[in-house]
Amino acid sequence: MPDDLYNRDVLLWSEHQADLLRRIGRGERVNGLDWEQVAEEIEDVGLSELHAVESFLGLLISHLLKVHGWPDSLSVPHWRHEIVTFQRHARRRFAPSMRQRIDVGQLYTDAREALDEDVFDGRAHGPWPSDCPFLLDQLLTDPIAVLLAVLAA
Repeated sequence: MPDDLYNRDVLLWSEHQADLLRRIGRGERVNGLDWEQVAEEIEDVGLSELHAVESFLGLLISHLLKVHGWPDSLSVPHWRHEIVTFQRHARRRFAPSMRQRIDVGQLYTDAREALDEDVFDGRAHGPWPSDCPFLLDQLLTDPIAVLLAVLAA
């Protein structure tokens, strides 16, 4: 296969590389495996999963801050539904090796900063803790009521 197949048609490239890997796994001697790119792609799969979990956690924190900051907003039911959805997706994709790589404090700071100037229903938000009050395990498992109580404490 041409060397630039990865750049021209990544789907065809990936199918071809997977076929070669399976053949090697069966003990065949084959040529044409793009070892460097295959290794990079495998690494990217893990990073993609890590970034997905970070994204879901960031959205979860953002929506917790919205419910806490604007408790009387008409959007609260929608935000609560989103929190449950984001938590479910984060929990489903979370892997133990991500624990040391996820910076919950930074996710909290980013969410707070993104919402600082927001106004809902004509009002600015109520007070938020300056430091992250959450632990990773809480965000992945605790129900909304517990997470909101942690935020209010």
